[in-house]
Amino acid sequence: MSSPLNIAIIGASGTIGQIILNALTSRPEFALTVLSRQESSDKPFPAGITVQKTDFSPASLEKILQGQDVVISAVGATAFTEQKKFIDAAIRGGVKRFFPSEFSASSQDEAVLRLLPLFRQKADIIEYLKSKEGEGLSWTGIATSGLFDWGLKTGFLGFDLKNHTATIWDGGVRPFTLTNENQLGNAVVAALLRPDETKDQVLHIASVETTQEEILSTLEDVTGVRWNVTATTTDFQVEDGGRKLGAGDFSGAFQLVRATAFGNIPDLKPNYVKDWGLANGTLELELESVRETVVRVAQA
Repeated sequence: MSSPLNIAIIGASGTIGQIILNALTSRPEFALTVLSRQESSDKPFPAGITVQKTDFSPASLEKILQGQDVVISAVGATAFTEQKKFIDAAIRGGVKRFFPSEFSASSQDEAVLRLLPLFRQKADIIEYLKSKEGEGLSWTGIATSGLFDWGLKTGFLGFDLKNHTATIWDGGVRPFTLTNENQLGNAVVAALLRPDETKDQVLHIASVETTQEEILSTLEDVTGVRWNVTATTTDFQVEDGGRKLGAGDFSGAFQLVRATAFGNIPDLKPNYVKDWGLANGTLELELESVRETVVRVAQA
């Protein structure tokens, strides 16, 4: 039996990090190490996972990453630029593959970067990784668009399961893709197991190709209730989101994130099936039905 792949995860306690960690934990092919801040009060991680406390200084990172094969970064927005430090330490530590904190709307879409200038830091990290390809470190980015099941459960997507209300943009007819939590985790596993096919590229994945109109219709059918709909427009949401964000109200950023999927913006590429071409085939991932996800979430 071959030795397990040694994988270090940064940002494992966040929403995306937990999804990835859960997907990898049950796999015997992987030996997992979580990097955690020295002062962190995170809940204990599952048994069998090595936890390394660090101050995230270059010296500390390099020491911890010695002997690791892969680094997966799932850090949040406040640490996007910190990833350059992670990459440099990974190179010095002999790491072979780096997964940057993509796992959202594609940083390769210029319209996304205009909506969310912070995401330009993600695009810069991809360019930085490209510049390091000659130093022994390869990379894989995974763009998921929004999280479908998580977004339904939390109400982030504008569908309120408890109160049966929905906010629909521009009539809800523009197609886009979304990804379920399990699909994200499975995509990371598949990419790790296919290093040659996934090397040095951003992979666009999805669970569903749909519209807001289809999601609403399915929710009404599954719940047996006529939902109360508030109509809105891309222009209003983007203007209002930008105004709130400029005033220090971070809820405005959430509106702009939703715009990366729902927005009626001419050069936006939210339908990964048609706009980018899915890597689902390479990763042996299947598209799912909207109804399957809605039933699972609504009846949980």
